[in-house]
Amino acid sequence: MKKIPPGVGPKHPQVVVLVGATGDLARRKLLPGLFHLSSAGFIPGCRIIGVSLDDVDADGFRTIARDALDRFSSREVTAARWDAFAETLDYVPLAAGSNALGAAMEKAERTLGGESRRLHYLSVPPSAALPAVRLLGEANLVSGSRVVMEKPFGMDLASAVSLNADLHEVFSEDQIFRIDHFLGKEPAQNILAFRFANGLFEPIWNRNFIDHVQIDVPETLGLGARAGFYEATGAFRDMVVTHLFQVLAFMAMESPTSLEPGPISEEKNKVFRSLLPIDPKDVVRGQYTGYRSEDGVDPESDVETFVALKCWIDNWRWAGVPFFLRTGKRLAEGQRIISIAFREPPKSMFPVGSGVGAQGPDHLTFDLADASKMSLSFYGKRPGPGMRLDKLSLQFAMHDTGLIGDVLEAYERLILDAMRGDRTLFTTAEGIERLWEVSSPLLEAPPPVRLYPPGSWGPKSIHQLVAPHAWRLPFERGWRDPNPAGS
Repeated sequence: MKKIPPGVGPKHPQVVVLVGATGDLARRKLLPGLFHLSSAGFIPGCRIIGVSLDDVDADGFRTIARDALDRFSSREVTAARWDAFAETLDYVPLAAGSNALGAAMEKAERTLGGESRRLHYLSVPPSAALPAVRLLGEANLVSGSRVVMEKPFGMDLASAVSLNADLHEVFSEDQIFRIDHFLGKEPAQNILAFRFANGLFEPIWNRNFIDHVQIDVPETLGLGARAGFYEATGAFRDMVVTHLFQVLAFMAMESPTSLEPGPISEEKNKVFRSLLPIDPKDVVRGQYTGYRSEDGVDPESDVETFVALKCWIDNWRWAGVPFFLRTGKRLAEGQRIISIAFREPPKSMFPVGSGVGAQGPDHLTFDLADASKMSLSFYGKRPGPGMRLDKLSLQFAMHDTGLIGDVLEAYERLILDAMRGDRTLFTTAEGIERLWEVSSPLLEAPPPVRLYPPGSWGPKSIHQLVAPHAWRLPFERGWRDPNPAGS
């Protein structure tokens, strides 16, 4: 087994209360993630107490967990590792109440022996979050514990303020970890390393050298069984507030005084405080054809399944630089891209027909997929007589390092961070409330939804939104294959 570097995992054994333990997220991500973290030695000891509406016992929960690992684990599940993991599992049906949950916690802590810590993961829909928090309070499981919450964190400013006030009646703010799995991805964290560890790029990371920025997260997936949830949220609430704005903060923040949770959170919140309110005229809302005929959808629904917007950060570094954000369902490709367009030279000395400027500005592109990639495009001379220029690129892929197997999945990384009390990749009450505040003009007066065909890039009006620029996706040139045939 590979040795785990010191400081990566928590110092103390952990008791995890997994509320919603038989749900889709728990089966796809959380149980496989906890299996890997415990079996690979990231956690010095672990007990997991499943809680959900299902009326099963501990053995029934073990059967559910084993099925989840067989179907969704990306790591080998050997007999020895499964037997060890199965021993860590217990289960309390929700109907058993707070006393049974408290008793299960006492048993788990007694089994671990010595000093341990508690982590509560609320893998539940928004309507069940506060009841789950109150259950933990009634079971006397608040002291010395941390609680991880899934999005959405409210639906507007008023509901976010109310939710935070209700949470703070049970847990203090430093105990609450609002999860954003986008920030748990290795490439998102690599933005910080790229910016602040390299003297080449930080001096040009500002309005003097950067023309505009695109954060583009199209999805090919439809709604599946989430129609009811989506009807109450839509693409903006589901993706922009909780994901794309968070990535924007990593991209736009000032250098923190140290790579510690407090300074990083403060710099992110400064970005949010500098965001100008979203102007509805700078927003395109779309809905894919056929959405209204899906099960659970209002036949006259005006909920957006697509949103593209232009926003502005009104501070010294970014004044005048537009940020374009786009996301949606049933689009042509599934991608997670940050594309930074640099300003073009003020004057060209190259002859007409040389090709300079014909393929747009130079770009720095981050691919935020799990196997991260980066590309820097530039003009270079075509070999041969005369002065003809082509667009070329320098590319890097995580595969090039030989370390792709060391990448933790997003939920694994975030669970570890929450166990360690590291809030770097989590959102704060202040940040969430500010994002809802700047979103208020859009939520109060949304533009009409425009239809777009499934498999497209959204409504045609997105091109007027980004003009005089152009969307980077779809790419004119694909990523180079890091493992070409015959290599």
